[in-house]
Amino acid sequence: MNNAKHAVISGGGSGLGNGLATRLLKRGTHVSVLDLGISDDYQLALNDAANAGASKWQLFKIDITDSGLVKQAVADAINTFGDIDLAINSAGIAVNKVAAETAVDEFQRVININLNGSFNFASAVLPTLKPGARLALLASLAGFIGNYGYSAYSASKFGVVGLATVLRNEYEPKGVHISCVCPPEVKTPMVAQEHATGDPVSLEMKKFAGSLDADYACDKMLQGLDKGHWLIIPGGMAKTTTFIARHMPGLFGSIGLQLVKQTLRRQARA
Repeated sequence: MNNAKHAVISGGGSGLGNGLATRLLKRGTHVSVLDLGISDDYQLALNDAANAGASKWQLFKIDITDSGLVKQAVADAINTFGDIDLAINSAGIAVNKVAAETAVDEFQRVININLNGSFNFASAVLPTLKPGARLALLASLAGFIGNYGYSAYSASKFGVVGLATVLRNEYEPKGVHISCVCPPEVKTPMVAQEHATGDPVSLEMKKFAGSLDADYACDKMLQGLDKGHWLIIPGGMAKTTTFIARHMPGLFGSIGLQLVKQTLRRQARA
């Protein structure tokens, strides 16, 4: 949305959320960041972007799982920068473990942040959005494809895709637009941690859809939002993978199982 005057971004203190925030600030959009906190480096990036775009940003330190705090932060953001033109929920976490090794509290934490947090954000901003405004929920390619070792993450992101689909049906008739953003693996600090400690089978599986540089992914995501796209999937390999998974699920499932079996056999021989 090239003409957005005020954007609210959860998870804007780092990763993809920060990348989107800096791009919007450079355009002259005021940005309200909702996050647990922000490092000096990411704060510097936001300051530099704001200076370049003659814009302003503000931080609300909140936990996305606390619906009351999210709602209050949205109200305070509007009091400072005015009506919201673009709202982006990008707060999220991942746990990369096979289901048998995933503790119940780990599973619930991922669901609470990724899925319940998406609903908390949506329910806080949607009543304030006027016709022409847009809400974007960051899901994932994992919202269409259940990868090995990502039971909690995939479950949460399948839920986000479902939530975004329902919100689209409910709010598009009112003139409030909804986007669902489903990137593949993007080289962010969270993903770097996964590669250091993640399950080797799941890491091998993720190669199928490719990995994107964060700058490229953010550019493509913002491009999709500017064009008013409902479903935004950055990356050619990711688009192809999603198409096969959605339209030829039997074939895609067979390919996935073969990749898992091959990887497990290689591990056993090593």
